[in-house]
Amino acid sequence: MLRIRTLVIDDERLARERLLSLLEGDPDIEIIGECATGKEAIAAITRESPDLIFLDVQMPEGDGFEVLQSIDLHQMPIVVFVTAYDEYAVRAFDVHALDYLLKPFDQTRFERALIRAKSEVVLRNNTNVNQKLLSMLEHIESHKRHPDRILVKSSGRVFFLKFDEIDWVESAGNYVKLHVGHDNHLLRETMAQMERKLEGEKFVRIHRTAIVNVDRIKEIQPSFNGEYAVTLTNGTRLTASRGYRKKLSESLQEQQ
Repeated sequence: MLRIRTLVIDDERLARERLLSLLEGDPDIEIIGECATGKEAIAAITRESPDLIFLDVQMPEGDGFEVLQSIDLHQMPIVVFVTAYDEYAVRAFDVHALDYLLKPFDQTRFERALIRAKSEVVLRNNTNVNQKLLSMLEHIESHKRHPDRILVKSSGRVFFLKFDEIDWVESAGNYVKLHVGHDNHLLRETMAQMERKLEGEKFVRIHRTAIVNVDRIKEIQPSFNGEYAVTLTNGTRLTASRGYRKKLSESLQEQQ
């Protein structure tokens, strides 16, 4: 079961008690502490790394905004501001607060803020889990002795793509585009990195912007200025520049 580690920060004891009473009945919430000053809040957030905080704006020893400015971004929890002054609401969103509660607030308004906060915590946790999983898979794949596939993250999915499924690779700024049948997938790689990964496979770089699966080449014809026009089995037409012409010839001879 999800347990959202929650910290309540308000210099007014009655305000803290009300927030705590509203939170205590929720099975998803684990209250890990309460603070009355900005200094206490900074120390508690740094020490406990809460998932969620309810943060008063006006407090001694550092207001709510100063508290957030003192926290490392990697430790930044989901923030719901609590304030008696509506003028702080806009500024609250300027520092990326999820929501704010304007005192005095009723239970309905509190529950609406809590639902939003829970959803955001779940989303953040899932994103972190996916990123950790992706990093782990990339590490495992990079240490295989003879990798024959590449890890792709596309449209919210993470999957392995075999090299021989790739028709050709296209340079796309800071990315490369893998052309696979009617689909394509963007990877944050350089062409040089992709060329190294595909080394020893049936791929050849024919242009600074293109790497081709030799098995997909249907036809090669001389073009202008020593270049070649390369046609793939799916009808795609590419240019083999003079600088890569020798590599193309050698690769084709190896396949014979």
